Amino acid sequence: MIEHLDGIFERVSFREDLTFRINYLKVHEDFPDHWHAPLEIVRASRNWYEVRANGCTYRLEEGDIAVILPGTVHALCAPASGSRTIYLADIAFLKEIASFETLLALLPPVTVLSPLTDKDLHAKVSSLLTSMEMEYDKSSSFFDLFIYSSLMHLLGSLGRFDASAHAPEHTGSGSVPRYTERLLYTCKYINEHCTEDLTLDQASGIAGFSKYHFTRLFKEFTHISFYQYLSQKRIALAEQLLANPDYSVTAVALNSGFSSLPAFTRMFRQHKGCTPTEFRNMYSSDCMHAVQFPV
Repeated sequence: MIEHLDGIFERVSFREDLTFRINYLKVHEDFPDHWHAPLEIVRASRNWYEVRANGCTYRLEEGDIAVILPGTVHALCAPASGSRTIYLADIAFLKEIASFETLLALLPPVTVLSPLTDKDLHAKVSSLLTSMEMEYDKSSSFFDLFIYSSLMHLLGSLGRFDASAHAPEHTGSGSVPRYTERLLYTCKYINEHCTEDLTLDQASGIAGFSKYHFTRLFKEFTHISFYQYLSQKRIALAEQLLANPDYSVTAVALNSGFSSLPAFTRMFRQHKGCTPTEFRNMYSSDCMHAVQFPV
């Protein structure tokens, strides 16, 4: 169940010794539109389950797995009977890893894995989730390290699979790795320079493609346009800055790459479903009133 909901923002609580949580759900319960900072993974253990996000409905058949990125507004729908396992993980610390921001931008908001369509990847992810459950339930020495090592392996496998699956077509078999590396490099550059006045012409030049070729390849590779990607990076940075009360909202806007406060507020609401001020208040409330689970 959702324990702490402020508007559509869910404050997720964890055990005192861990920023990871597993819920084994066996009762019928639907969850309305909501979003949260932790990564969410859903595995349909028995019977189907539905994830609704971005105007799409993803139906999980028994055994299917859905990976929902942080910040994604989504709803969950359960049948009258059945069971599913929900994994929630705070992965903010992974931002220190250079390729992590690129991974988040590369993956779609919701990734569904099925043995019918992605047999090998599904088997690998399923095995990693089972390992995480065993460590979580036993809570033996250093279990948190084992859990997060499995989670990082899972995310890396998703990223590598997605990069390969969405490598630009019609480039010739020998060109696919080269094109992929060039696009990954461009994503990394955007991540590091998102506060600057980057343009499509500049990005295409960095990638070494014509503007029109780059536009097609970039969207094929990342699922979104260059300007949508740039906006996502700026909003993600703004979220971090809003956590610091020493920054005014105007200062956050300007330091996140936005030309004005109205433009920032409009874009932030579009991405997060609330204003920057409302987000800051929810963040403060989350820090002050987080409830801890018993060990």
